[in-house]
Amino acid sequence: MINHAANTASLIELARCSLILDEHTVLDEIDFTLRPGQRWALVGANGSGKTMLLKMLRGDVWPTPTGRQRRSSTLSKEQIAYVGPERQDKYIRYDWNLTVTQVVTTGLFDEDIPLTKPTHAQRERVTRVLRRFGLWGLRQRRILSLSYGQRRLTLVARLFASNAPVLLLDEVFNGLDVRAKEKLTQALEQPKGGHDWVLTSHRPKELPKNVTHIARIENGRIVSAGPVGAQGVVAQAQARAVTSRAVAVSAKSKVSPNSRKRTAPLFVIRNADIYRDYRPVIRKLDWTLQHGENWAILGPNGSGKSSLLNLIYGDLHPALGGTIEREGAPLGTHIEAWKKRLGWVSPELQADHYLAKSLEEIVMSGRYASVGMNDAPTRADRQAADRWLQFFNIEHLRTRGPRQVSYGQMRIALFARAMINDPELLLLDEPCTGLDGDVRATVLGFIQQLAERGTQIVVAVHDEEDIVPAVGKVLRIRRGGMVEMLSRS
Repeated sequence: MINHAANTASLIELARCSLILDEHTVLDEIDFTLRPGQRWALVGANGSGKTMLLKMLRGDVWPTPTGRQRRSSTLSKEQIAYVGPERQDKYIRYDWNLTVTQVVTTGLFDEDIPLTKPTHAQRERVTRVLRRFGLWGLRQRRILSLSYGQRRLTLVARLFASNAPVLLLDEVFNGLDVRAKEKLTQALEQPKGGHDWVLTSHRPKELPKNVTHIARIENGRIVSAGPVGAQGVVAQAQARAVTSRAVAVSAKSKVSPNSRKRTAPLFVIRNADIYRDYRPVIRKLDWTLQHGENWAILGPNGSGKSSLLNLIYGDLHPALGGTIEREGAPLGTHIEAWKKRLGWVSPELQADHYLAKSLEEIVMSGRYASVGMNDAPTRADRQAADRWLQFFNIEHLRTRGPRQVSYGQMRIALFARAMINDPELLLLDEPCTGLDGDVRATVLGFIQQLAERGTQIVVAVHDEEDIVPAVGKVLRIRRGGMVEMLSRS
């Protein structure tokens, strides 16, 4: 059988391309070709080089000169559109608080901020894209007022607003609820007039059915690549993926059991309305967290899951008429005293710590619930950080900055930061976003054992597979901001 695609001129081609950053080989002798009609799934562990490979395909980074490398493309950079978590974080770092319509419109011109005035036809195109992805009702909202998932969907719409024939999608399903994932999958599976694309994912079940090729990357090298066989893309990817499993915490790194024996609730929320950007997200909430309870918060994008975690943490407050009482923190107590008893992990933290000097600094800052270190680190700071850097197996990355590690490795550093004070309560906002199968299994096993030893868990997730067995109760946020309390069977 003749493979016609193999005889078609390439859109982008990399030959013996390497990338060396700070004397570290990120990509090693990469050979990769994208041809018309191909749709690639790129799989691999955190730090394997997937994101940098996408950037090299687009031309955002160039191969390190070796005398052997060659990158060629029949497309201009503007004809290759990219979306990923790093682009999303830029809006936070640079305070680009554009409206949803403005963000999507910039996709027409491959601009970060609005510089070009769209024509009438281009504005109509933006309108169609906004409606296609269910964003019409949010079109005048500011992007920094949206939930993490709503921001991600806005950037997906920005991608499809462009006329680029090739799309590069880096962990694009992360943070999307079921409905948003379905819309994106339908767009990627469009049979006619669709795009060629390269997509990275840690979850094989998310891959579109029309993937034509799979490449696996390990330690900066492509170890296997080729067309999808008869057994199907998901089966092939799953055969390579590490099966999700509980991983026990080593005896060396075990956390001391929570010896606090109290009868009063850890916190009580009464008659609370929660607003974000002057908009109500949760109404009339009454919730008591008793000692020993572990909860999951479920709800679609924009329902208020992250806002509720921020209320517990102390960065948000109930509207007038509502109250939150925190055990051991009576009225007048500085909120930092409460925060030091909690651990916190969220996707937004990655943007907050982007300018840190090293992962070690990020982990040490958890001792003070701060962004960065206000004073020189003490010996105790370094010892505490060393314990958790070793536990999460990232001690070899301690001196690297956030821009020198993968998105997943940065997330692991935030877990180490969250645990540095052995918290009573661990608040987790989509904790497995951006983690590969092996690390995800390790993290879930770790969360489970923490709960078994007395650290209480409140976790907000889209995928119920990310709820550990120790979580026995669910707070589900319904449309209109009302909630219901459920027990897990």
